[in-house]
Amino acid sequence: QVQLVESGGGLVQAGGSLRLSCAASGSIFGFNAMGWYRQGTGKQRELVATISRGTSTDYADSVKGRFTISRDYAKNIVYLQMNSLKPEDTAAYYCAANDIRSRQPRNMDYWGKGTLVTVSS
Repeated sequence: QVQLVESGGGLVQAGGSLRLSCAASGSIFGFNAMGWYRQGTGKQRELVATISRGTSTDYADSVKGRFTISRDYAKNIVYLQMNSLKPEDTAAYYCAANDIRSRQPRNMDYWGKGTLVTVSS
């Protein structure tokens, strides 16, 4: 079993910064892509950012230039540095990872339970 646990969420004012962390544990063979998704109240879950094992990254247009995703391959940790936060960034943020053995590398196999980020205006 693989578990993902997010941390670092909280309440911040608009324009502030937060860094989210996601630590993986359990029977880890390896991950292909790791990423962050978010879901605001009354909204669908959306992609925020992903990073592949080859270091290529992908960002939602709404966060590009403000958020940076990175990972520690040795420790199986993925981070999301969030700067210039806006009220519309308020959401539950979820960590996800694709098992390197997956037949569908574009799909996420494991999900965390989320960490809340609230940005006040």
